[in-house]
Amino acid sequence: MSLRSLPLLGLALAPGLAAAQTLPGDPFVGRQLAERWCASCHLVSPRPVGPAGDGAEPFQSIADRASTTALSLRVFLQTPHGQMPDLQITHREADDLIAYILSLRER
Repeated sequence: MSLRSLPLLGLALAPGLAAAQTLPGDPFVGRQLAERWCASCHLVSPRPVGPAGDGAEPFQSIADRASTTALSLRVFLQTPHGQMPDLQITHREADDLIAYILSLRER
């Protein structure tokens, strides 16, 4: 194997390495935060019991969207939106919420 082929080998291995990385945040803590802060508007449980307060999109639907990523969730959580309250959450709390939402993704 020549030195010139090493970058190609790195590109071939990169997808596997990216898949092996774990997200920061604790989904268990994220679920607790979601139940405390978000459940009055969203269905936050993967097996919801009863309706949410104002019909906001269920977390399961958000998680299952192909466009939902850790980055897209972080941007959303940091941007005020219409009827959604302006949450002042820490970086760690955002990591936990993101980890929980992504843990709901149907595989």
